[in-house]
Amino acid sequence: MNMKWEQIQEKMANRKPDMAGKREWRVYGILVPLMERDGEIHLLFEVRSGKLRTQPGDICFPGGRMEKGDPDPKRAAVREACEELGISETAIGDVYPLDYIVQPLEGRIIYPFAGNLRGTPAFRPNEEEVEEIFTVPLSCLRKAEPEVHTVSFRPIPEEDFPFDRIPGGKNYPFRERKVKEFFYYYKDYCIWGLTAYILHQFLQALGEDPVEGTGG
Repeated sequence: MNMKWEQIQEKMANRKPDMAGKREWRVYGILVPLMERDGEIHLLFEVRSGKLRTQPGDICFPGGRMEKGDPDPKRAAVREACEELGISETAIGDVYPLDYIVQPLEGRIIYPFAGNLRGTPAFRPNEEEVEEIFTVPLSCLRKAEPEVHTVSFRPIPEEDFPFDRIPGGKNYPFRERKVKEFFYYYKDYCIWGLTAYILHQFLQALGEDPVEGTGG
C-alpha cells in the first residue's frame, strides 16, 4: 500500500518513542537493603540456595522479576525482598531508585533501589532461595578497591545463518563485546557480577569515584 507523506507525518507526530522491543524484555526490581548494626550502617546480602537452577551459591541482593500484580519495579523489589528474607513490608522504610541497567545479551532491564530496614527485623529466609544472609559495614565497602577483570562476548551464529547474504560471508568481522566485571571481597565472601555492579553504582552515588563499568 502506497503512503503519502502527510500520512507518515501524522503517524510520526502522534507517536511517543519508547525502548525498541520493550515488550520482549524482562523487567526486574532489586533492593539494596541497608540496616544499622553496632552503631553503623551495614548492607545486607544473600547467598543463593544450592537448590536453585541458576547461579546457585552466588551472592546477591534480594529481588526478582516483575509479576502481573506489580505496578512497577519498585513494588517488585519490595515484594521479592519480603518473600526472600521472610519479613513484612513494614520492616522496609524509605526506598530510593538507583540508575537502571540494560542487559541486552540477557534481554533484561534491572531497576535497583536502595532501601533501609527498620530496626532489627526477625529474618526468616526462604530456604528454597536463600542459603544464608550476611551484612557488610558500609564503611568497609567505601574503603574497598574492587578488582576489575574483563569478560569478552563474541556472537556465535546458528548453523542456518545466511552467511551467503552478508558481506564477507563466514569471515564477516562480528564485533566482540568486552565487559568489565567488579570483584569485592569481605571475609570469605566474593561479591561479583550484577550484584557487584549494583554495589559499585550505589557507592558511586554516595560520592565514590570508582572505575567505570558496564554491568554486563
